[in-house]
Amino acid sequence: MEKIESVQNARLKQWLKLENKKGRQQQQAYLLDGWHLVKEALRAGIKLKVLLLTADFRYTAEFTALTDPAIETIQISTAVAKHLSGTATPQGIFAIAELPSESLAIPTQVHGAWLLLDSVQDPGNIGTMVRTADAAGFSGVVFGQQTADLFQPKVVRAMQGSQFHIHLFKGDLTEWITKFKQQQITVWGTEVSPQAKNYRSIKPQSDLALIMGNEGNGINQQLLSLTDQNLYIPILGQAESLNVAVAAGILMFYLFQAD
Repeated sequence: MEKIESVQNARLKQWLKLENKKGRQQQQAYLLDGWHLVKEALRAGIKLKVLLLTADFRYTAEFTALTDPAIETIQISTAVAKHLSGTATPQGIFAIAELPSESLAIPTQVHGAWLLLDSVQDPGNIGTMVRTADAAGFSGVVFGQQTADLFQPKVVRAMQGSQFHIHLFKGDLTEWITKFKQQQITVWGTEVSPQAKNYRSIKPQSDLALIMGNEGNGINQQLLSLTDQNLYIPILGQAESLNVAVAAGILMFYLFQAD
């Protein structure tokens, strides 16, 4: 097994560039940091270019059972692991995963429930919404053009492996809305206005699209004008507003009812 012990190693310097979008595009790869993420990727059959682990990695037996011997595996020093990790206490395992080529193409047919993210920036909010969409049985999540990159390290960590359970796409939300409407799938927006409906007045559906907007500004007005109906969540106490991920969770579990 090859070993990398120096933080000056040329390959390590390339992997560090995966922190930014340009580096990910150039290498057509992104970084998975931590055993839970790597394990979920292995279980899902995600294409991994390289596996990196420290000598004291604790889950060797499970790792060996899940790993294809054909994947290049490199032993790294603790210093290299700390240099590569975005966390204070690295778990001693990383993977360099291939960027999926299909993340930009709208499927010919869409069905089920879909979450659309318009200009959402906070990785924690994005991760929570993707995990909730996974838990609620949604088919996929679409990252709008102004939403944080779905392969950004903080976003990848925040999704905690749910990205391997449902479909994730990047794209123009206007085009996605058009696709949903062509297939008679209701598109719900979210806003506080006299025209919006209380979400409790809506009957759950098996096919739908739900748009959630920017943490401070909400959904772009142009997108709101394209929805079938916009919804609001009534606030009974004195709180000024709900966190976007909390609101998304309430709506996803209420609106979607599988066949």
